[in-house]
Amino acid sequence: MAASVLLACFLMLTSLLLAEGKTHRVAPGPASGPLNLTTILEKSGQYTTLLRLLKETQVGVQIQSQLNNSYNGLTLFAPTDNAFSSLKAGALNGLDNQEQVSLVLYHVLPRFYSPSMFESSSNPVNTQASGSDGVYTLNVTGTSNQVNISTGVDQAEISNILYSEFPLTVYSIDKVLLPYQLFGPKPPEAAPAPALVVPHKKKHKKAAEDLAAAPAADADIKASGTRLKKSKLEWGLALWGFLLCVGSLM
Repeated sequence: MAASVLLACFLMLTSLLLAEGKTHRVAPGPASGPLNLTTILEKSGQYTTLLRLLKETQVGVQIQSQLNNSYNGLTLFAPTDNAFSSLKAGALNGLDNQEQVSLVLYHVLPRFYSPSMFESSSNPVNTQASGSDGVYTLNVTGTSNQVNISTGVDQAEISNILYSEFPLTVYSIDKVLLPYQLFGPKPPEAAPAPALVVPHKKKHKKAAEDLAAAPAADADIKASGTRLKKSKLEWGLALWGFLLCVGSLM
């Protein structure tokens, strides 16, 4: 009898627990969305110019695609709006479309760099704009509390870490990185070749006529000399004959 009562109580308690579990299930946590660079920059609120350039050059789409298919990750140096405002007037507008693409890619490193990794990185560091000829590179030096970036034209310092979790690190920097290939001093232009002097047609024609007339003039001079000699001979003979006649009369 007691065993039956205990069994009934056990079954009742079990059914109550099961019912409680069905009515008070724990809701699952929100699923983490895909990594989005635009969202990271928009959340910080001071990267309007960079966001515009990422959109206009389509580099933002390229970065997003690489983040979804990258084994090495990416690192972005993000200049603030104040950094862009400090550029010389016309610095951006003076670049054509391809040069603007190169400028934006110059701020992207083709691998994930945590702050400590810059302490042991070797220079120069390639960027997404670098080619096989070694252009568009950076020199990055890091210590335990500071990272400096040099382009050969200007220098920037990492002021804040906006995001750092593989495959992406986003660093806020206080200056726009100006590549030497776009903003470095231009080599002096070669001096123009000396102009070819073409003689005047009339002068050239007169010189040719004078040259052609020279043999004729020489011939005239020779003929004149011959006539003079002949005339002198005739006068000599006439004088000699006259003297003979005078002598015979005497």
